[in-house]
Amino acid sequence: MLNPVAFKLGPISVHWYGIILGTAALIGLLLVIREGKRFKLQPEFFMDLLLIGVPSAIVAARIYYVAFQWENYKNNLGEIIAIWHGGIAIYGALIGAIIAALIYVRRKGYSFWRIADICAPGLIVGQMIGRWGNFVNQEAHGGPVGESFLRNTLHLPDWIVNQMNIEGIFYHPTFLYESVWNFVGLLLLFWLRRRPFLRAGELFMSYFIWYSLGRFFIEGLRTDSLDFTGPAWLASLLNGLWSPMSLLFGEAGTMTYGGNIRISQLLAVLIIIAAIIIIVLRRRMGYAKTKYSDPIEKIGGAPASANTSQS
Repeated sequence: MLNPVAFKLGPISVHWYGIILGTAALIGLLLVIREGKRFKLQPEFFMDLLLIGVPSAIVAARIYYVAFQWENYKNNLGEIIAIWHGGIAIYGALIGAIIAALIYVRRKGYSFWRIADICAPGLIVGQMIGRWGNFVNQEAHGGPVGESFLRNTLHLPDWIVNQMNIEGIFYHPTFLYESVWNFVGLLLLFWLRRRPFLRAGELFMSYFIWYSLGRFFIEGLRTDSLDFTGPAWLASLLNGLWSPMSLLFGEAGTMTYGGNIRISQLLAVLIIIAAIIIIVLRRRMGYAKTKYSDPIEKIGGAPASANTSQS
């Protein structure tokens, strides 16, 4: 078992979880800066965006998680800020980051869609790397599996298999499934952004579609999903959509909070539908005339310049 504490600086413990999340943010930023240079956007613009977006994402991710788990926190308020113990929600992080980015980008005078497209690969690579923080913490895993499934079916190395042994029981490495899915998604976004048919905003929507598609199926394996009790017909619909996964990975993970609908699965379906509708409507209504490859200008026609990092 890996020690979740990487090292100590006096009384301060530095956790691998934080190091991994920081590394994820840095690599995502470097990808975004590299693409931004093609459109004459300065690195400082994206550095400032990161400085605003990351704290907003972390706070929103924690609020989202705590809100759905309030019974576990209402008598232990000090635990609310202990994110190093785990317990943040990706969809909450996206909500926080998008709100912060909307405000920042508009203040700088740019189209949100253009900047969001550039940031999409950085977002998915950040999620790809960030999931390894769950690996170190032995959290966000799936239901029990046999050791032979991990070693002989998935052919995973010992250091992953051993970390998936939690108190003598082996579990689905759902962090790994999502990380691999996001890696494939990163390659897809790289390919899409060089296609001449791609319009402004559609790479960002493609990111949401790809991520949510994978999240829907992987979420069904997890045993720590935020859930609620909803209509039986909705639960049956979601279970039916997920059922092909059982052919490859066995039974769905249990819902430990007593509900019948996983919130992340429902959100994933809604996001996919919404993203497709947005793409179609923006094209039909003439809002998607700008192509991804077109130069980025400030709203009003001013070109991108070296002054983008100034308030």
